[in-house]
Amino acid sequence: MASKSFKGSRSNLSISSDATDSQKPALPPTVTFGRRTSSGRYVSYSREDLDSEIGSSDFMNYTVHIPPTPDNQPMDPSISQKVEEQYVSNSLFTGGFNSVTRAHLMDKVIDSEASHPQMAGAKGSCCAVPGCDAKVMSDERGVDILPCECDFKICRDCYIDAVKTGGGICPGCKESYKNTELDEVAVDNNSRPLPLPPPGTMSKMERRLSLMKSTKSVLMRSQTGDFDHNRWLFETRGTYGYGNAIWPNDGGFGSNNGKDEDVHQPKDLMSKPWRPLTRKLKIPAAVISPYRLLVVIRIVALGLFLQWRVAHPNQDAIWLWGMSIVCEIWFAFSWLLDQLPKLCPINRATDLNVLKEKFETPTLNNPTGKSDLPGVDVFVSTADPEKEPPLVTSNTILSILAADYPVEKLACYVSDDGGALLTFEAMAEAASFANVWVPFCRKHEIEPRNPESYFSLKRDPYKNKVKSDFVKDRRRVKREYDEFKVRINGLPDSIRRRSDAYHAREEIKALKLQRQNMEDEPVDSVKIPKATWMADGTHWPGTWMTPGPEHSKGDHAGIIQVMLKPPSDEPLHGGSDEAKLIDLTDIDIRLPLLVYVSREKRPGYDHNKKAGAMNALVRASAIMSNGPFILNLDCDHYIYNSQALREGMCFMMDRGGDRLCYVQFPQRFEGIDPSDRYANHNTVFFDVNMRALDGLMGPVYVGTGCLFRRIALYGFDPPRSKDHHPGCCSCCFSSRRKKHSSVAHTPEENRSLRMGDSDDEEMNLSLLPKKFGNSTFLIDSIPVAEFQGRPLADHPAIKNGRPPGALTIARDLLDASTVAEAISVISCWYEDKTEWGQRTGWIYGSVTEDVVTGYRMHNRGWKSVYCVTKRDAFRGTAPINLTDRLHQVLRWATGSVEIFFSRNNALLASSRMKFLQRIAYLNVGIYPFTSVFLIVYCFLPALSLFSGQFIVNTLDVTFLVYLLVISVTLCMLAVLEIKWSGIELEEWWRNEQFWLIGGTSAHLAAVLQGLLKVVAGIEISFTLTSKSGGDDVDDEFADLYIVKWTSLMIPPIVIMMVNLIAIAVGVSRTIYSVIPQWSRLLGGVFFSFWVLAHLYPFAKGLMGRRGRTPTIVFVWSGLVAITISLLWVAINPPSNTNQIGGSFQFP
Repeated sequence: MASKSFKGSRSNLSISSDATDSQKPALPPTVTFGRRTSSGRYVSYSREDLDSEIGSSDFMNYTVHIPPTPDNQPMDPSISQKVEEQYVSNSLFTGGFNSVTRAHLMDKVIDSEASHPQMAGAKGSCCAVPGCDAKVMSDERGVDILPCECDFKICRDCYIDAVKTGGGICPGCKESYKNTELDEVAVDNNSRPLPLPPPGTMSKMERRLSLMKSTKSVLMRSQTGDFDHNRWLFETRGTYGYGNAIWPNDGGFGSNNGKDEDVHQPKDLMSKPWRPLTRKLKIPAAVISPYRLLVVIRIVALGLFLQWRVAHPNQDAIWLWGMSIVCEIWFAFSWLLDQLPKLCPINRATDLNVLKEKFETPTLNNPTGKSDLPGVDVFVSTADPEKEPPLVTSNTILSILAADYPVEKLACYVSDDGGALLTFEAMAEAASFANVWVPFCRKHEIEPRNPESYFSLKRDPYKNKVKSDFVKDRRRVKREYDEFKVRINGLPDSIRRRSDAYHAREEIKALKLQRQNMEDEPVDSVKIPKATWMADGTHWPGTWMTPGPEHSKGDHAGIIQVMLKPPSDEPLHGGSDEAKLIDLTDIDIRLPLLVYVSREKRPGYDHNKKAGAMNALVRASAIMSNGPFILNLDCDHYIYNSQALREGMCFMMDRGGDRLCYVQFPQRFEGIDPSDRYANHNTVFFDVNMRALDGLMGPVYVGTGCLFRRIALYGFDPPRSKDHHPGCCSCCFSSRRKKHSSVAHTPEENRSLRMGDSDDEEMNLSLLPKKFGNSTFLIDSIPVAEFQGRPLADHPAIKNGRPPGALTIARDLLDASTVAEAISVISCWYEDKTEWGQRTGWIYGSVTEDVVTGYRMHNRGWKSVYCVTKRDAFRGTAPINLTDRLHQVLRWATGSVEIFFSRNNALLASSRMKFLQRIAYLNVGIYPFTSVFLIVYCFLPALSLFSGQFIVNTLDVTFLVYLLVISVTLCMLAVLEIKWSGIELEEWWRNEQFWLIGGTSAHLAAVLQGLLKVVAGIEISFTLTSKSGGDDVDDEFADLYIVKWTSLMIPPIVIMMVNLIAIAVGVSRTIYSVIPQWSRLLGGVFFSFWVLAHLYPFAKGLMGRRGRTPTIVFVWSGLVAITISLLWVAINPPSNTNQIGGSFQFP
């Protein structure tokens, strides 16, 4: 394995690697101004940047012409692109703090053979140069690229040496390279855009990047002088060139001082009827009007009831009355916070046919019909292969690679926060299997595209399949998948055996060397750190199975491996070769970009758990692919609907979509027990609360299944944010919109990127490194991502749009220096003294970083959308074990308490957030505190039965009427919620039951932990929830019956035992009393049964499987029963007895 070092800043490691136009003249090397930053990196400056920072005009730009020499030979850009990209895909990049970034060239990634030409370590011919065994350059199909007519096989490094130092002479035939036939194989010149017009004709306004200036020269991506088409499209607003909808008026480009009047829309485009991509489906008035009326009635009834309760205290048991009235007031307040945001529920629908028509149909502006959709970067996060099985993660990756979205616009990044070789090789195996699975899915339109789920379907797999070879193909792919699973499950043993073998070899070598050095002296045993070895016989740079210095979970280098290099721009159809597993004639066999990322971790740095890993992916992806949209998924959440990305893109690309920060999809789960004992489906939240929030500013972010707009994650304000002033009830009633005078006269492109309250002042260039870090690549990618994420400007009502056809150009190819820059931005020190985690990216400081991140976006004025598709967009797993479920709820509730005691409290929200949206976020922070009052109220029926008193004097008519009205209105509201949300009554009841179970256990612990953190500064740590099943492999619900004791179970057990004993005591007293108080008994027993009915799933969970109740449950039950009985006898001894316990006699 070879290794190559890179400097901290981007340099000329790739010769014209970013060039995208072979027709442009070769640019001579230039000398640019630069300075060294405090981190040791070099930042280049243009003349304009220097004038603004130094304030001097003594510096002049100049160009040095270097004549051709053996070290300076012009090179065909098309060759360098293919060569550099192949080098990147076969290299493992590592680096970090105080270490050199290295590219380790790997000839083997996994033990099995890699067959797809895009995959790292793909099989190929060997170099024919004597003494070199490297791989020959190849194209997208894996065909060897032979630069000379003599077909001499040569690798990348040997070719560069031959061109640079060998005078361009072929080592085989000794003739000069001509490159006449190579252009037809390596690159398609017909698909290139027209050359850039002379820059002198552009005005300064035409070339500005919103409010941001570039920290590099205007149109050059790097110091190599390569032309950047994405930058050019943004700066020229797409007003010149092939495939754009906006054309200059007569008089040339840039006339009339570059004003908007210079361009016009073609008449053919404007005359075409415009169709929206999405529709709002309002709830029928016959359902929503009674629903709102019942809410008002119940609010009035609660107010009158509480007023009556306060005015009529129970003097015989004032303590009981006091506790009950306090709890009831809090319950009314809590219900109000939960109910008010539900007043404006809506449904939405998308039209995928319109999306295809606008973005993928041949038109005047896009004659070839090439996809004009923006790019999407998909993030998959995993941290521990023991608790998150690699097979689950691999299936998620396969579902992403097979998604129905333009291949060249899709990229998948996997964050391995544990830095485990097991995850790395499982990803490589998944990339290898994708060569078969993805074309199979495209050929037969497979759903779902997760192989484990697909092959486990209970329904007929042959239904609606019309191709005659489907049965044969399915059988062959199923066999391949079974072998794939065997390889994945065998990886731990394979890695262990391999590491042991290499370790034994190293010990033998060290022992031999020691014997040679010490000669006749006695030889001591040699101790060598036991490393973890990769398939190519080198040390794994991440976490070792036996942790060592710089190779443990909290101490390892940053790692980036391009598992699947970026696909070609044009479709690559397969064939009917008999050697292939299935016939892929006319099937696109390209695969999306797949990248393995493990950020650097070092002792002494706060890595901020999942939020820190997500931010590392944001920065790395911005440099490598820079998709304007980001979809984040947990490793166990896969794409169930292959068109889910298109569904979300309908909202982002529709009119007003530029103000959407994210599209949240509902979470759907598999593997849940049929009765859903612990409300794991959480349908009330996802189908009731989230739909209701969609009628306000949008749903909250729930951590997975969310499509983000990249610039919203960067902390920018939404476009036209000053034009929108949400009112108190603007969700239900129309509100007037005022426009700021200064904003109205500011060009829209100058307001597309803005932070803070400034509308007409440009952002200070020197402040950008303080916000985003000192990577100029990252800063330069921001305006490009903003431009590419705009909706189409195909209608006059669409503001801040982009011209149609602007995104049909090819994506920049990866080069080594780009990946080296990505290594630098995932280092542990990069976020120091920046706003990452504070304002930019995922927000730090809370266990529930997802809710805080969404809150910050809404607080800046962004909106979000809830996308419920007919076929579930994503599916995942949830813990069905009682203990795991309680710990999951504990983590969520603890995060809510942290939010309440932080500056993210909705009480401190800005004026840009709607009132009802603020109420919803306030409820997120307050709901755990209900547990304190809920536990007290659950004990009140028992205390009432023990004491013979009740919360009211007597069960008179007034109390019963109020109780009846409140209960009936609650039931009617539930029925109407079921009506407009589509959930079932059983799901609503399960949610009510687990609300009490969680409220009396996990929520109370969360309040205590949150208070400890705020008051005493005690940090809270949580472990990952295991996603593996129980020991019984024959029962998929085996985990449901496993009882794992936790202290969270104590409060519900005590509540159940106390209420059961109280019912027995109350009934006995009433039966044998001289004057039975039946009204008080009925009141206490009714509420006790209400408590026990809610706790029934919890009691059933303690029973385990088939009555095998753990001993600890009987022990606690007995202790509680004895304690309560003795305590009550001591407090209230029998009559006519003055001693504790009195005398015992049968009744």
